[in-house]
Amino acid sequence: MATFRNRNGKWQVRVRRKGQPAVVKSFQTKQDGERWARQVESDIDKGAYTNLALAERTTLKDLIERYIIEVTALSRSAKEDTFRLKALSRDPLAALNVTGLTPSQVAKYRDRRLKYVSNGTVIRELSYLSSIINHARREWGINAANPIPLVKKPPSPQGRNRLLSEAEIMRLLDALKPRIKSSNIWMQSLVSFALESGMRRGEMLGLTWENVNFDNHTAHIPLTKNGDPRTVPLSSAAINILRAMPRHISGKVFPINPPTVSASFDTARKRAEIVDFHFHDLRHMAITRMAEKLPNLIELSAVSGHKSLAMLKRYYHPNPELLAEKLG
Repeated sequence: MATFRNRNGKWQVRVRRKGQPAVVKSFQTKQDGERWARQVESDIDKGAYTNLALAERTTLKDLIERYIIEVTALSRSAKEDTFRLKALSRDPLAALNVTGLTPSQVAKYRDRRLKYVSNGTVIRELSYLSSIINHARREWGINAANPIPLVKKPPSPQGRNRLLSEAEIMRLLDALKPRIKSSNIWMQSLVSFALESGMRRGEMLGLTWENVNFDNHTAHIPLTKNGDPRTVPLSSAAINILRAMPRHISGKVFPINPPTVSASFDTARKRAEIVDFHFHDLRHMAITRMAEKLPNLIELSAVSGHKSLAMLKRYYHPNPELLAEKLG
């Protein structure tokens, strides 16, 4: 049953059905309210009514801020993800209520972002949005459609295949040598070890001496990016790099934080006059080198830590000349 009440020049309509919470909405005219009430009553009777009241008074910014507190804060990448989500919450899209998140609004956001960031960044941001909305639907009782699957994603960027020549590697390592007291004494060893082990930056920075087994030539990683522990087999060259390193009181093999690694690497790269090369490309190079010794992709993935052979393929860049030699 619907009741009507005139308040401050607007008609407040309340629809009640046994076993259902009351549904309330305001209209400029009583006739509009009556039409709405009839539709709501019909939908409730058919079991097809979705209460959008909470979604209508909740903005995307509200969802993002709650998600940061309840979900992101508990993740391993909390710091980085929080930074990205807070930036997203300042976008005009975040001012819309959840029911206003139409595919066209999201498409405008996509096009606006593509003017400033890469395709890969936009794809990740859309994935964030989709996860937040789905979580709100499942856990917070917010009835709203997820428009993200209806929005065309930018083309996925191709995997990078920038490999350094031997001369470039020598220049880079030379540029990483400590020159003054303030220089970081760990960077040259870190880069050399990355080229030999193929480990991710986070795995290397989290590695402790107690998890390095010199006798077995292995490094144990209790928690990886994939969420599982793994033991990385190390080459003799990688072991020799570790043997030559000094020990830090913290127990970490590489007691450096990620921002320092990025800044130091970028400075050395420029000093070595190397262009279009990122720290993560060291992992590409290492896996490409390992593939020459481990042609079995299952064995190679065990070393690299990839669960998906499709992802491993993005890192593996075989030398066409060597493949030609194998063909005969």
